[in-house]
Amino acid sequence: MEKATIVVHSGDMDKIYSALIIANGALSMGMEASLYFTFWGLQRLQKGELEKGSLSKMNMMGLGKKMIKGRMEKANVVSLEKLMKDFKELGGKIIACEMTMEIMGVKKEDLRRDLIDDYGAVGTYINEARESKITLFI
Repeated sequence: MEKATIVVHSGDMDKIYSALIIANGALSMGMEASLYFTFWGLQRLQKGELEKGSLSKMNMMGLGKKMIKGRMEKANVVSLEKLMKDFKELGGKIIACEMTMEIMGVKKEDLRRDLIDDYGAVGTYINEARESKITLFI
């Protein structure tokens, strides 16, 4: 089966949306999909943090994010929580980077274990990527 693997390096709201939309698209097209969360992306897997990222551009001390969220609601764009739920229900795999956890002082109990399928380092990512037709860094 074809596979997509995405490194989720950024914790920015718009980039988390992009990663989940692409991964859900791959799953809905019959591919496998893995998300490897590292550095600031890993912060979004902490309890209560999925929706907390700022915008990558035009954040304007939170005003830009508020404006974009309003436009997204008018356009009926689903929440990150819903996209993540869909991703998991469609069989998507989430890997949390253990090296990042150590560097940033993140403990397993800080993370949403309901989302995480595996904990790994660069070798785990490489094994996923080497089997993938699509690899992205977001």
